[in-house]
Amino acid sequence: MTPAPALSLFERWLTLWVALALVAGIALGALVPGLFAALARAEYAHVNLPVAVLIWAMVLPMMVGVDFAALARVGQEPRGLIVALTVNWLIKPFTMAALGVLFFRYIFASLIPPADATAYIAGLILLGAAPCTAMVFVWSQLVRGDPTYTLVQVGVNDVVMVFAFAPIVAFLLGVTDIAVPWQTLLLSVALYVAAPLAVGIALRRRLVVRGGLPAVEHFREAARPFAVAGLLATVVLLFGFQGGVILQNPAVIALIAVPLLVQTYGIFAIGFAAARAARIPFDIAAPCALIGASNFFELAVAVAISLFGLSSGAALATVVGVLVEVPVMLSLVAIANRARPWFAR
Repeated sequence: MTPAPALSLFERWLTLWVALALVAGIALGALVPGLFAALARAEYAHVNLPVAVLIWAMVLPMMVGVDFAALARVGQEPRGLIVALTVNWLIKPFTMAALGVLFFRYIFASLIPPADATAYIAGLILLGAAPCTAMVFVWSQLVRGDPTYTLVQVGVNDVVMVFAFAPIVAFLLGVTDIAVPWQTLLLSVALYVAAPLAVGIALRRRLVVRGGLPAVEHFREAARPFAVAGLLATVVLLFGFQGGVILQNPAVIALIAVPLLVQTYGIFAIGFAAARAARIPFDIAAPCALIGASNFFELAVAVAISLFGLSSGAALATVVGVLVEVPVMLSLVAIANRARPWFAR
C-alpha cells in the first residue's frame, strides 16, 4: 500500500496564512478605512463585486475538478453515499443551528450582545449547510480513501447543494427568528454554486477534449495560486471591516470557535460510527465521515457577505470556520487512520 501523499505547503499551513491575513486585515482597516469603505460600496443587487471575483477564483478550480461522469458509479457501493447524504443534509445543518442557539443564546448570552449572537448563529447555519467540496480530496488522500468514490460523493453533494442549500438555510434562519432575504439568497446560490458549476463542467469538457485528464490537472494546478490569493484576500477584506469589533472583544473568535469544534468532532463521530455499523469498507467510510465534518467555507463566506454584509457578524463567523478547519480536520485524519483496524477489509 503506497503512503498517502503529503499536504502542499499552503494546505499544511493554511491556519497560519489565514491568521496572518486576519492580522493584516485588522491593521489595514485601521490604516486605510477609506479604501475598505470604497470596496464595500462596490456592489450590485446586494452582491459585493470584489468579493464575488475572489470567491470565483476559489470556487472555479474545485468545480473543474469534479467529474460528473463518476455519478454513474453510485450503484457500486450505495451505503457510503446514503450515510454521507444523510449526515450532510439531514443531520449536520440542524445540529449546527441547534449548537449556535445553545451557545450564543444561552451559554454565552452574558458575553455577547443579542444582535451579535443572532448574526453569529446565521453564520454558523451557512457553514453547517455547506458540506466540503474541495479539501475533502486532501483528507481522503491522507486516509488512503477510494479516490473514485470520494469523487462520486463530492459530485452528488454538488448536485444536491444546487437545490437544497437555499431551502435549508432559509428554513433554519426562519426557525431561529432571523429574517430571510429570499431574493438575495437565491441570487447567491445561483452566483456561487450553479454558475461556477456550469462553467466548471463546460471548461472540464473542453480541457478533456484538448488534452485529457492531464490537461484538467494542469489547469487546476495553474489556478491554485489564484484560489489561494482569493481566500487570503477575502479574509483581509472581512477582517478589515471587523477590526473594530475584534479589538473591542478579541475573545469573540474563541467563542465562535467553540460550537464549531463541537459540531465538527460530533458530526465526524456520527458519520464514522454509522459507516462502521453499516460495514462500509474503510477506504469509503473515512472520506464519508470527513466530507460531513468539513465545510465548503468559500460558499458560506460568499453567501454571508451577500445576505448580511462585509462587516456582519455572520461573515465573521464563517471566516472563523476557515481558521479552525485545517488543524481540526488533520486531527480527525489521525483519528481515522488509528481506527482503520475497526473496519473489515
